[in-house]
Amino acid sequence: MRTILKGSLVVMAAFALLIGVAPKPHLLDETSFSPCFVDRNGKLLRLGLAEDDRYRVYVPLEKIAPPLIEMTLLHEDRYFHEHVGFNPMALARASWADVRGQGRLLGASTITMQLARLHYHLNTRTIVGKLAQIVAAVHIECHCSKHEILEAYLNLAPYGRNIEGVGAASLIYFGKEPGELSSVEAMTLAVIPQSPARRSPGTFAHNEALQKARGVLLAQWLEAHPEDTRLRGVLAMPLEMKLPHDLPFRAPHLVEEMLLQEATPRAETRLALDLSLQDLLERQVAQYLAMRATDGFKNACALLVDYRTMEVRAAVGSAGFQRKEIQGQVDGLRAQRSPGSALKPFIYALALDEGLIHPNSLLKDAPASFDGYDPENFDHNFAGPIRARDALIQSRNVPAVDLESRLDARRNLYTFLRDAGIRRLQPEAHYGLTIALGSAEVSPEEVGMLYAMLANRGVLRPLRRTLDESLDPGTRMLSPEASYLTLDMLKDAVRPDAVNTPRLVNEARPVAWKTGTSFSYRDAWSAGVFDNYVLVVWVGNFDGTVNPEFIGRTAAAPLLFRIVDALRATCPAPMETCFTRTPDLNLRQVDLCAVSGMIAAPNCLQTVKGWFIPGKSPIGACDVHRRIWVDNVTGLRLSSAPDDPATAHAEVCEFWPSDLAKLFQAAGLPRAGPPPVAVRTSSSLVALGQDTARGPRIVSPKKGLIYHVRAGAEADEVLNLEATAETSREHLHWFVDAACVGVSEPSAALLWKPQPGRHVIRAVDDLGRADSRQVVVTEVE
Repeated sequence: MRTILKGSLVVMAAFALLIGVAPKPHLLDETSFSPCFVDRNGKLLRLGLAEDDRYRVYVPLEKIAPPLIEMTLLHEDRYFHEHVGFNPMALARASWADVRGQGRLLGASTITMQLARLHYHLNTRTIVGKLAQIVAAVHIECHCSKHEILEAYLNLAPYGRNIEGVGAASLIYFGKEPGELSSVEAMTLAVIPQSPARRSPGTFAHNEALQKARGVLLAQWLEAHPEDTRLRGVLAMPLEMKLPHDLPFRAPHLVEEMLLQEATPRAETRLALDLSLQDLLERQVAQYLAMRATDGFKNACALLVDYRTMEVRAAVGSAGFQRKEIQGQVDGLRAQRSPGSALKPFIYALALDEGLIHPNSLLKDAPASFDGYDPENFDHNFAGPIRARDALIQSRNVPAVDLESRLDARRNLYTFLRDAGIRRLQPEAHYGLTIALGSAEVSPEEVGMLYAMLANRGVLRPLRRTLDESLDPGTRMLSPEASYLTLDMLKDAVRPDAVNTPRLVNEARPVAWKTGTSFSYRDAWSAGVFDNYVLVVWVGNFDGTVNPEFIGRTAAAPLLFRIVDALRATCPAPMETCFTRTPDLNLRQVDLCAVSGMIAAPNCLQTVKGWFIPGKSPIGACDVHRRIWVDNVTGLRLSSAPDDPATAHAEVCEFWPSDLAKLFQAAGLPRAGPPPVAVRTSSSLVALGQDTARGPRIVSPKKGLIYHVRAGAEADEVLNLEATAETSREHLHWFVDAACVGVSEPSAALLWKPQPGRHVIRAVDDLGRADSRQVVVTEVE
C-alpha cells in the first residue's frame, strides 16, 4: 500500500510539473487518418486504413450533427463544460464502489480523461495509471479549449472493431457524413464508445446490448427534449448497419493513382469525378464487351474529361479491377500503346498553322516513297487527289505522311508531342515518318489531354483529378484557328451507325471524332469531342494479344457513340461548345471551287462554302477551269481568239497538272481535259482575253539538295528528271546546260547520268514554256 501511495505521489508530482512547464498538446497532429476519397458530390468512393491499420477519418466539429454531439455529452459526460478535466463526485463514487468491492462505476472518466488515455496511450487499469490520466486531463484542459477537446475526442473515440472517430463510424455503419446522421443514427453512435466490443454491429451481443444502451440514452434525451417522443417509435424499428467489408470500392484505378500521390491525407480528398457518370461509363463498357464477347472482346478503357475545366469526370481503367484473367488491376488509362491514326488530326492542325493546307486543299493519295519509306493505306488502295478534309476523315495514310514530311522540322509531330509532355518518347530518329501512323506510344490520358487542347482553341492544360487543383493557365500549342478548323473537319466524319441516327441530330449536336488501329491489330482507339466533353475509348488486351477485330472504326467507335448517346440522354444540350465560332477567330468563309478547292472563279460552275485563315492558308483563285476557244470543225483548241467568231465556240475546260490528271485516272475518276492545241503561234495561251499560261514545273531533282555520285561508278549512277505539265497530251523536252538529253511525257521520269559539277536543268513543253533548276553533283569515294 505504501508503494502504491509513494508511486502515486511521484506520478502526481511529475504530472503537476508537466502541467506547469509542458507545452500545449497537439491532440491530433500526430494522428494518422484514413485516406478517404469522395466524388465531386461527396459520395464515398474509397475509405482506406490509416498507418496503424485503423479506419479513422478527420471531421471538424462544425461538420458533426449537433444531436450526435449533444447525445454523446449526455451519455458520456453531461458536466463536460463545467469540470476542469475530471469529475470529483464521479471519481469519489467510483472509488467508494471499488473499496466496497462493487466493481468500477461507469461514468467516472470524463471525455477529457478518455481523450488523455487515447492521446497518451495510458494504461488506466492501475491506480498509478488512473492518477496519470487525471493529471494528463487537467494538463489538456489547461492548454486546450473545450471545442478542441471535444473535436479531438470525437475523432479518436472507439466505435468497435478497428473503427475510430465519428467520421469513419458514420461512413462505415450508415454510409453518410457525420453531419447527415438522423437522430436514431446519432443515438446509436453515441452509445458505442462506452462499450464498443459489445455494442458495435457484428458482435454476438450487439442487438441486446445496443438496444439497452439506446434505451437509457433515450430516457436522458427525453428529459432534455420532451417534444421528441416520436423517437420511441422510431427507435423500436430495425436499423440497418453496414460493416467495413460493405465499404464502396469505386473508380479503383483513379483512387489507386491518388493514393500513390497522397499517402495518408488528413482530410478527405474530393475528386472531380462524378459517380453517376462513372456508373454510366462502367455500365456501357460492360454491356458492350458482353455484346462483343464472340469477337474476343474482353477488355476496354474509357476516359471522360470536361474540357472547360480539365476535370476527369469518369475514368474506367479496365473492364474489371478484380479480374485476374484480363490483368484488371493494370490502369489502361495510363498505359502507353500505339495510337494508330488517332494522332493524325494534329498533323493536319500543324499543317494548317504552317500554311501548307486549308481544309479543302487537294492532297495526293497515291503510291509514294519517302527516303525508302513506302506507306500504304489501311485498305491497300489509293484515292488519288483528295481534299484535306476527306483525307483526315477517311484516315488516308499517304497524305498524312506527306504532310508530316513537309512540316518544319522544328514544328513537326514529334516536337509537338515532346512539347506536350508525352512520356518516354524515343529520339526522333527512332520513329522517322512512321510517327504519323502511330509508332510513338501514348496513353488514353495523354490522348484525352491533346484532344481537349483542340477544344480549348490550342491551349494545352493538364488533367485535374481533384477539385482543389487549380486550373492551369496552359501552354499554347496551336493557333485558335487551326484548332477550330481541325475539329470542324473531324465533325463531318460519319458515325458508324449513321443509318440509325437522324442527320439533324448529328448537325445539332456534332461529335468531332477520330479512330486509330495499332500495328498488328493490338489496339483499337476512338477519341471524340462533343458538347463540353472529351471522350477517349480503348479496346484491346493488356498483354498485347492480337485480334483482327481490333479495328478503331468497328471496335472502339461503336463504344464511344454508345457512351455519347447515353450521356446526352441524361443531360440537355449546352448553350455553347467548342464548335461555336466566336468573333475572335481570324477566319473567313468564301465560295470555293468544288473541284479544285481554290477560291471560285467566274468559270467554276460548282461551288462550296469553305474556311481559310487569312494571311496563312495557301489559297488563291481557281485556275483549273478556263474558258477557251474551240474550232467548230476540228474540235481543236485555238491558241488565240479566231478572226471569225462564227468558226469557233467558247468552252470551259479543266486544266489539271499532269500528275493530278494521272492520279484521277488511276483512281477511276478521269477528268476531261482540254482538246489538243491546233495552232502553236505563241509561247502563251490567250483565251477570251485571259492569260492561261502555266508552264511545266520540275519536281525532280529537288531544290537545294546536293547529289552524290560514287567515284568510278558514274556510268551506273542515274538521276530522275521529272516535271508536271498543264495536260498529259504535251511533251517535255529536257536540257542540261543547253544540251538536249531527251524527251518525256509529263509526270514521267527521264533517266539522266549526272556528271560532277554544277548544272542547269531545263524542262520545255510544246509551247515553249519552261522551268529550270540548278543542281550540284559531287563525287564521293
